[in-house]
Amino acid sequence: MKIALAQLNSTIGDFYGNFLKARDTIKTAREQGCDIVIFPELFITGYPPQDLLLKRSFIRQNLQTLNDLVEHARGITVLIGCVEPNEGSGRPLFNSCAIIQDGRLLHPARKQLLPTYDVFDEDRYFEPALEHRVIEVRGMRIGVTICEDIWADQDVWTKKRYHNNPVTMLIQDGIHLLVNISASPYSRGKIALRDGIVRKISAQHDVYTCMVNLVGANDELIFDGSSRVYGPGGQLLYASPSFKEDVHIIELERATPISPPKLREIENVYRALILGIRDYTRKCGFSRVIIGVSGGIDSAVTLTLACDALGPEKVMGVFMPTRFTSQESYEDARELARNLGCHWVEIPIDSVFECFLQRVREVYKQPRGVTEENLQARIRGNILMTLSNQYGALVLSTGNKSELALGYCTLYGDMTGGLAVIGDVPKTMVYELGQFMNEKEQRIPERIFVKPPSAELRENQKDEDDIPPYALVDQVIHMYIEQEKSVDEIIAHGIPNDTVLDIVRRIDRNEYKRRQAPPTLKVTHRAFGMGRRLPIAQRFRHDVLDEK
Repeated sequence: MKIALAQLNSTIGDFYGNFLKARDTIKTAREQGCDIVIFPELFITGYPPQDLLLKRSFIRQNLQTLNDLVEHARGITVLIGCVEPNEGSGRPLFNSCAIIQDGRLLHPARKQLLPTYDVFDEDRYFEPALEHRVIEVRGMRIGVTICEDIWADQDVWTKKRYHNNPVTMLIQDGIHLLVNISASPYSRGKIALRDGIVRKISAQHDVYTCMVNLVGANDELIFDGSSRVYGPGGQLLYASPSFKEDVHIIELERATPISPPKLREIENVYRALILGIRDYTRKCGFSRVIIGVSGGIDSAVTLTLACDALGPEKVMGVFMPTRFTSQESYEDARELARNLGCHWVEIPIDSVFECFLQRVREVYKQPRGVTEENLQARIRGNILMTLSNQYGALVLSTGNKSELALGYCTLYGDMTGGLAVIGDVPKTMVYELGQFMNEKEQRIPERIFVKPPSAELRENQKDEDDIPPYALVDQVIHMYIEQEKSVDEIIAHGIPNDTVLDIVRRIDRNEYKRRQAPPTLKVTHRAFGMGRRLPIAQRFRHDVLDEK
């Protein structure tokens, strides 16, 4: 059995572009003597199409693209993800795997398990299938599943999530090969977790497994690919590269076991963010980006990521000092730009700041300190958006997850931008990411790593004057946001009671800011954004926080 694994990057709604990729891959696979070519979940539409699925013209173009591919699939079997109308009762669509054999469109495989947790909302659009699908190619019985269908193993969840297990039903039907087409997004640790699931199926049921995952980024979600083939007994036969397109041909019976790839998680985060920046700019029609550079670690990491993703010639760093900007920050920011080779612009804003102060002080006589601090950030945001309009470039915001969690950021100021590159990267991980990017050569100046973080919006300001230490903040964020632990459970881990209460209060009361933040590239288990839905106008408080 000769199989082509088509780990490709599809764009949501780009039916012609997705068609060309599929057509050319089918042609190559057939010329190489393949029996089957396998594409990812919803490859024809792109994933996730969200409420585009409610548009009839979107569904029609999806079906037309599928029919066009049928004409190019003679002499080979094609498995490709698409949307299928549901002619019966229930929700209007199926999430399906189209099956084309020798130029004939057969009855498809349909997704049985529809995830509704985290970023997934498939129950909104799709009807779950009640039956499983087995096809036969060259005498081999092949069971076809779609993404979540292989995630029903009770070892994956602390509480069993699904009543039925599609894999078990297929094994009982006597399959030799389990195929899974996926659009499984990346988060820290996800590649290893997914690997374990696929490997366990092969080892436990003594069958071949072939999982083909989507690669690329669509808005907040980054898909790592990391497609896998395992042999009976759980031996790894092929591991595709992560975060890049790959079409690989494997002959199952002749494949020999290989060693599992070594996964270094901070490198995965780096490569995910690079792919996220590159695809977001490209798919949204931008070719250049603009970043406000301060001389601190967050803007340094964001600028370096952008240069690595797009090339330094397409990146502009903008330095906007005031009376509170230190000489060290200027030197560090300038050295960073020289090291990276990106475009560099200096626009001092002290005169603009002073003009604002003169005007607004006619209204108030005793300003609050934070008012004038935020004013500086908003002036900078206005300048960045002015340059964006002038050059048609995308502004990348530089705030990290810790700042977004605490609300330690300024609406219409440092939150300005079209994409929050490190908005799901906690502050401690930002430093780790910077050190990783410096391993081959020191591009980010060393002083940026060692000086105390500061917004430099007032004299001798330090972040820890206003918020708890980032090491504690990030621990609480991980437990409270990603693990959904209660306040009492977090305190039980030995973090001081007052610190936990302070951080949790800040997180809860700053939902309104995060709702207005730009899209955030997701790299942790739970990001602020589409996977975390909380009301803004609400009065719920944890029992331990009640003040009576």
